Amino acid sequence: MSEQTYALSADAAEFYEATFVPALFRQWAERLVRFVPVQPGGAVLDVACGTGVVTRLLADRVGPDSRVVGLDLNDAMLAVARRLRPELRWQQGDACALPFPDSSFDLVVSQGALMFFSDRVAALREMGRVAGTDGRIAVQVPGRLARSPGYLALTHVVADHAGPDAVDLLGAYFAVGEPDQLTTLFESADLRIDRFDTWIGATELDSIDTLLAVELLPIADQIDDAVRDRITRDARTALAPFVDPAGAVSAPIEVHLITAHRA
Repeated sequence: MSEQTYALSADAAEFYEATFVPALFRQWAERLVRFVPVQPGGAVLDVACGTGVVTRLLADRVGPDSRVVGLDLNDAMLAVARRLRPELRWQQGDACALPFPDSSFDLVVSQGALMFFSDRVAALREMGRVAGTDGRIAVQVPGRLARSPGYLALTHVVADHAGPDAVDLLGAYFAVGEPDQLTTLFESADLRIDRFDTWIGATELDSIDTLLAVELLPIADQIDDAVRDRITRDARTALAPFVDPAGAVSAPIEVHLITAHRA
């Protein structure tokens, strides 16, 4: 999966905001916003902002006198972001070639996107460029699949029924999850890490059926109804430890949150 192939339709972007954001990414965004060094009145850029949950929370934190920009490659994502917060600046653009001058932001953030960029080092270097020597960069990504038991269980089920290609697509979420790999990416982009925080979050949804509807989206075109039925059947057993008596599921996932500055 790449930044280009992760483009979503208008309906999919609305589904992302209505389902993915409350289930997972708002929790991440709240932690990121508490974590980052940002002051009222600053200039903030959210790279690969999606439907804008991080951008919105940052804007609320830094106040109306600040400059807050959300940038994404996908028009459908930006359309949802504009509908929700029309007063903020939303701009289409490529993370690997940010359309801003050097040192134009105090803080540059990116959540849940680094693994999809076509050139991860170039994207990180661009974040450092527009943050300048006095700015800060904050990046949050899924960690290791092996440390994310809910997703590891689901991946084993998918492997049994849909094969290695489908597993590779699902595994793309965790493609930069190894701490040493992440550290090397930052160093290669001439960024010095200030803090590397690893924590365990969870995807929280009302049922296993909803979880599968969300998490199987990347392979939806590669599996037929019979394969989906087998995955659903076995996922009920594999994910049972993460389901409460009411049927709601909470699938643990490791997350890395890094702050850095230009070396």
